[in-house]
Amino acid sequence: MIKIGVFGYGKAGQAVAEVLRHDPRFELMWVARRTSTDQPETIPGTAVPIIGLDKVVLSEWLDTHPVDALVDFSSADTVKIYGEEVRRRQLMLVSAISAYSETDLDYVRSLGNDTRVLCSPNMTVGINFLILAARLLRSIAPFADVEILEQHFRDKPEVSGTAKKIADSLSIDNEHITSLRLGGIVGHHEVIFGFPYQTVRIIHNSIERKAFGTGAAFALSELANCERGFYTFDDLLMHKVRKQLAMA
Repeated sequence: MIKIGVFGYGKAGQAVAEVLRHDPRFELMWVARRTSTDQPETIPGTAVPIIGLDKVVLSEWLDTHPVDALVDFSSADTVKIYGEEVRRRQLMLVSAISAYSETDLDYVRSLGNDTRVLCSPNMTVGINFLILAARLLRSIAPFADVEILEQHFRDKPEVSGTAKKIADSLSIDNEHITSLRLGGIVGHHEVIFGFPYQTVRIIHNSIERKAFGTGAAFALSELANCERGFYTFDDLLMHKVRKQLAMA
């Protein structure tokens, strides 16, 4: 059983913690967030502690509450708090941070020299499979027209970072992204290929944030079988694809 600490206890972090807590392959040891209340806290209905990074010395906390892996759904600068502990203790790291600067991303990559690190700005299995499938179709038919449609909840102001990643992976400009904001939508990404006489649509819908948790669980279980290094979600999916092809 893999012992896990989670950084970040916003809406996504709470959903991820809930999924990992109920997965028999893992033991959720604690959750860390930026600040804590004056009274000790636990995840409701459990004994899993919620700590504030303003109240603990992380190295001391890890000495008394050791884990095998860290999952980060907090903010870009948190890696500066735990990074050297990851390196020194050779902890697995799964990071879902999308806002790393190039300097921070280089630092996260450097952790792969000493341990196993996965970094993906979108942690859902489905969206990463969509990107893999779209890239394959793009290589087969580079002449096809390609448009990306992304739909999110009404209050999301910016163009989806995932949509931008899809566009970048297909080498198309962001002007080919269409955004819609509607009540009741968690997240929808669609890649549309226009061929002569036919169209192909590859679609992913996020139903709730627990999809991030199942993605993190997949990443952890696959990363546990990898050599030390820096990985993307694509790397783990391609490993699965190659394994399946070898069995065919």
